[in-house]
Amino acid sequence: MRVFVIAGEASGDKLGMALMAGLKEQRQDVEFRGIGGVAMMGEGLESLFPMDELSLMGIAEILPRYFHLKRRISQAAAAVLEWKPDVVVTIDAPDFCLRVAKLVKASSDIKVVHYVAPSVWAWRPGRAVKMARVVDHVLALLPFETPLMRAAGMGATFVGHPVVSEPVAIPNQATDFRKACSIGDAPLLLVLPGSRKGEISRLSPVLGDVLRRVVVEIPGLRVVVPIAPGKGDMVAKETRDWPGDPVLILPEDEAGKRVAFVAADAALAASGTVALELAAAGTPMVVAYDFNWLTRAILKRMMITDSVNLVNLVSDSRVVPEFLGKECRADLIAPGMLEVLRDPDAQKAAMRETMRQLGAGGEAPGLRAAKAVIEVVEGAA
Repeated sequence: MRVFVIAGEASGDKLGMALMAGLKEQRQDVEFRGIGGVAMMGEGLESLFPMDELSLMGIAEILPRYFHLKRRISQAAAAVLEWKPDVVVTIDAPDFCLRVAKLVKASSDIKVVHYVAPSVWAWRPGRAVKMARVVDHVLALLPFETPLMRAAGMGATFVGHPVVSEPVAIPNQATDFRKACSIGDAPLLLVLPGSRKGEISRLSPVLGDVLRRVVVEIPGLRVVVPIAPGKGDMVAKETRDWPGDPVLILPEDEAGKRVAFVAADAALAASGTVALELAAAGTPMVVAYDFNWLTRAILKRMMITDSVNLVNLVSDSRVVPEFLGKECRADLIAPGMLEVLRDPDAQKAAMRETMRQLGAGGEAPGLRAAKAVIEVVEGAA
């Protein structure tokens, strides 16, 4: 069975890795080609070109690279058509992946599976109908997405979110981490400024200002900052003037990152799937995020939900404070952060319900995704 897999950013690379492992477990004859990062290459993929070229977000970041991305779209589609796989699995990154799918469908009847449903529940609901023209089946991470995809004309399978199968540190490890970093019993705040250059540069000054306001009320506060791959120098520069004597966790230290999530009393995080990692660790959070002015203006007109935080949405609660767009200001965020630090248990029930709904305790999402892809290839889905 030939599978062409495309991922465009770190989260998709992890999904692709688990999918590939699941497919190899189910089928001895599976072959892979495509585009991916370190995780997928660890499963044997030889990437057509570096995945980092696709890790862009927001109109202002994409526009300067438009013609280069267009060439990469054509290159990817040509590689698919030349190899003639049984299925193309595109993972998230819809601006790139769905354009590749369109070119593939225009010249072949190769089946296309898209992994990670578009967030039509949040903005641009019409995307699902357009997507149905080039996608045969969707693998959904969230339980409420499958009926939306089916209504738009695609097959859909809820496979669960990968966060439910990722390891979580235990309390003894958290205690050892605090000792090793000379934190002891001090209040500890996990700060997550994002994984893309644009969001790190936009958010870091705001988050630093939040910390300066928070330490006035909690003088002994310590800070820990996990660093995204390839962003070490940038994060070190952005955080050098932050209070709280920040402990920086290097990208390759995945175990250290997991322990930090459990060791922290609370988190101040950029919006995104990191909210689910925090929920899995039981770490209460405040979310802050802003786009460049152009993207912000466009999204403001398109948003159809009052929340973008997945804990709030999956648990159908609004317990996680969100400071988005024009509200992404230190003078607004700091009081919210202090409230969470003083009452960290307020989010616990919502986080547990989120994990339950995402498939905690069930079959691993990567294996469920693999089985769904095989069913699509065999015509059973």
